[in-house]
Amino acid sequence: MTSFWVVAGILTIGALLFILPTLLRKGNSRTGIIREAANVSIYRDQLAELEADLRSDVLSKDQYEQSKRELQQRMVQDVPEGKSMASMVMAGGNRSNIATITVMVLAIPLLAVSLYLWLGNTKGLTPQPAPEQMPMAEEAGGHQNFSSVLDSLIARLREQPNDLEGWIMLGRTYAIMQRFNEAKVAYEQVLALSPESPELLVDYADIVAMTNDGSLLGKPMELVNKALSLDPKNPKALALAGTAAFEQKNFKQAAAYWEKLLVQIPPESKLAQSVKESIAEAKSLATGKGSTMAGMQTQTPNSQNIPPAADKSVVAGAGAGTATIATGSTLSGTVTLSAAFAGKVSPDDTLFIFARATEGPPMPRAIAVKKVRDLPASFLLTDGMGARPDLKISNVPQLIISARITKSGKAMPESGDLQGFSQKVKPGDKNINIVIDQQVP
Repeated sequence: MTSFWVVAGILTIGALLFILPTLLRKGNSRTGIIREAANVSIYRDQLAELEADLRSDVLSKDQYEQSKRELQQRMVQDVPEGKSMASMVMAGGNRSNIATITVMVLAIPLLAVSLYLWLGNTKGLTPQPAPEQMPMAEEAGGHQNFSSVLDSLIARLREQPNDLEGWIMLGRTYAIMQRFNEAKVAYEQVLALSPESPELLVDYADIVAMTNDGSLLGKPMELVNKALSLDPKNPKALALAGTAAFEQKNFKQAAAYWEKLLVQIPPESKLAQSVKESIAEAKSLATGKGSTMAGMQTQTPNSQNIPPAADKSVVAGAGAGTATIATGSTLSGTVTLSAAFAGKVSPDDTLFIFARATEGPPMPRAIAVKKVRDLPASFLLTDGMGARPDLKISNVPQLIISARITKSGKAMPESGDLQGFSQKVKPGDKNINIVIDQQVP
């Protein structure tokens, strides 16, 4: 703002410099007119004296004519040709010229400022956020905050209580925000409208488990078993069933579920390698040989010592849902934290990973939620992990993946959050590296 007023002041002074010299020149000209008018008056008096001397016989006719000629010659020299008496009487305007200059010097700046405050855009004087930060303000769904998303969505569902897609979107939005109790209520409405969908049953099981300290035992496993009865090859159901069996130390059964999952995953993917390690761990424990994961705690994402591929959040993301995993519908890679920011985070800070299309709606195509303790964190984003089921990774040509660490746990960026971005990627890309090396202003 200060810079604006400095520039405005310079421009105002520049405008005055164009006007004042002309006015000052006119002032000098009028001063000259006053002097010329005074000289003419003197010459008139002297001519009158010559005529009086001629009448009183002080001067002869020849002397009078000679003196008159000399007087006229001096007058011609002092008063340039073309000056009329009408112009000379303008001399009295000199005082008004000074007043005009004074008024203009004061009026021009005041008038310019008044017109700007009346007609201009004064909001333009306030600092605006950097352009590169603006997309981040929309990555939580194309709105400035999740409250606006929820308000409009809840209002829509009040008017259209049978809107299945609306209830799914509401449940997934609450899950992304880690408001699992509210997500559970939304998914109860979802299942009331569509009780035989394997994908929705598994998503609901995931949400119920999150309200039960992450345990799949009890109702979550009942929902998973029902999903498998409807679709025995459902990837997320197989992953959760294997995790539940592993929790109950039924290692042989856990390995059987994960082997069915493995055949549906691209063999070269990191997820496939993780599932293979989990199968090896389960088989080793089943035969009494002990754990094969010793010294690999950095890969274990939870307190139950469940192998990484067995963790449901690795396969589909907590509460985000999943579709059949296929090449072209996934993005995988690793998120790391710059050493410069290592002292600014704590293990319980939330890590969000978003995949957004480079063009079109900024709503995330996929979202994963982890903790800073997982860093460096491997991620797998798939179709079905977004807030809306119609927005998929596989139906856009290019995407950008962003990772953000927040202490508040909110999906909306806040001042002080740490973030990093990938280069442009294509659906199916692997080994994507994201370094969190920026701070939200």
